[in-house]
Amino acid sequence: MQNMQCDSSAVRTRREFFNSTASGLGAMALGAALTDDGLLNTATAAPVDSQSASQTSAQNSHFPARAKACIFIFMAGAPSHIDLFDPKPILNERNGQSLPKEVLDSARFAFIQPDTATLLGTKRQFKKYGESGMDFSDVLPHLGQCADDLLMIRSMTSQEFNHHPGQLLMQCGVSRFGMPTMGSWITYGLGSESQNLPGYVVLTAGRGSSGGATLYQSGFLPSSYSGVLFRNEGDPVLNLSNPPGIPPQLQQQALSSLKTLNAKRYAEVHDPEITSRIANYELASRMQLATPELIDLSTETQATLDAYGVDRKEPSFRGRGAGKNTYQAFAKNCLLARRMVERGVRFINIIHASWDHHSNLDQELEFNAAMADQPIAALIRDLKQRGMLDDTLVVWGSEFGRTPLGENRGGRDANTGRDHHPFAFTMLMAGGGFRGGTIYGATDEIGWSVTEDSVHVNDFHATLLRAFGLDHLRLTHRFQGRDFRLTDVGGKVIHDWFA
Repeated sequence: MQNMQCDSSAVRTRREFFNSTASGLGAMALGAALTDDGLLNTATAAPVDSQSASQTSAQNSHFPARAKACIFIFMAGAPSHIDLFDPKPILNERNGQSLPKEVLDSARFAFIQPDTATLLGTKRQFKKYGESGMDFSDVLPHLGQCADDLLMIRSMTSQEFNHHPGQLLMQCGVSRFGMPTMGSWITYGLGSESQNLPGYVVLTAGRGSSGGATLYQSGFLPSSYSGVLFRNEGDPVLNLSNPPGIPPQLQQQALSSLKTLNAKRYAEVHDPEITSRIANYELASRMQLATPELIDLSTETQATLDAYGVDRKEPSFRGRGAGKNTYQAFAKNCLLARRMVERGVRFINIIHASWDHHSNLDQELEFNAAMADQPIAALIRDLKQRGMLDDTLVVWGSEFGRTPLGENRGGRDANTGRDHHPFAFTMLMAGGGFRGGTIYGATDEIGWSVTEDSVHVNDFHATLLRAFGLDHLRLTHRFQGRDFRLTDVGGKVIHDWFA
């Protein structure tokens, strides 16, 4: 039998074959191949080219959208709901008492020793605000003034009791590595209205969060859907400015050559990350022109700067939540978030760490709350005054709450802090079509567990996506033979939250 040899140059990949096949079968197969590679957006069935991979063209939603942008303020480390949002007078009355053994035996703690744990009351004073009579602690007077614009969810629950897994669950919908975050899912589904800025931006203050960069990764989605971390000093993005002596014309020639080489390589191997790389280079070039204007606050009035507290004097303090110019950085981040929304950025994640108050609760909570209270309230008022709050969603969230029990780990003479508590915690939402002046859900008399309208983190995600006009069951991406989504295998939309 004659041996048959095949010229390797004549071998065509299946995508090249399908591209050259004019039949309907070829077109359908091409669509399937592109979906497998992440080049077909299953939320919209729109092919992703270098422009849409860079999130520069907004896509259609599944339903009419209420929100077009989200500012998610993530208080990493877990603020104490019973010291900020959920007053429990009976907890103070029972200060120093023990909980029933069957309650303690059913709970998992990070550090508490259940056999000797006792309840810890709060020194905080609560006041009712607005027509809604919403309760806020004495360390949050500015947010209290926004009560009638806020949806307060007191019945959040999580199954994770340690920081990194809990933060992954809140940001990614599951507590494992390599998954896209909610910002990535939303920009994947809808694209961005900004031509010159990323669709998904991350701003930080304080010390780093436990989750680090895993809290703004794109996972198995194209890398162009990752959150872009802006720095607080120097260039917002590393290497954004050209080195001294490099003229813009030379940079453009280099980018053009890179694009040609990358396009040639993509034609050979069809790796979707090459498309993302091309798009990212192009976006970086446009950002060089747009970013200096974005971060230049000289166009803002002094009244606006004062309202956000951009130039506030920071208290002398060393503890959790403190960092270099934390008050100024956080206030500036809130103002920058508004400016980003004005320029079409879809999702902004403001991350502050840490609220992990295992000890020194009263002093550290006061420091953190004073840092956050004024700028967030100013952001909500500013958006409202500019007519932007209706379609911009502002969220205060974290990975879980804190125990009504005082922390009694070995070697400590007194309980001055609280341990991790996933069984009940509070989140706030404003704008984006959500119902202001509303308290949703309830906890028991000491803030231990949810007694009314329990909300799992995936329920929050499903409802957030619905605000953007996205069906959480249909916003999927096929990876390794399975269709993944932000809400994993759970999640329900809570329609009562919408106005």
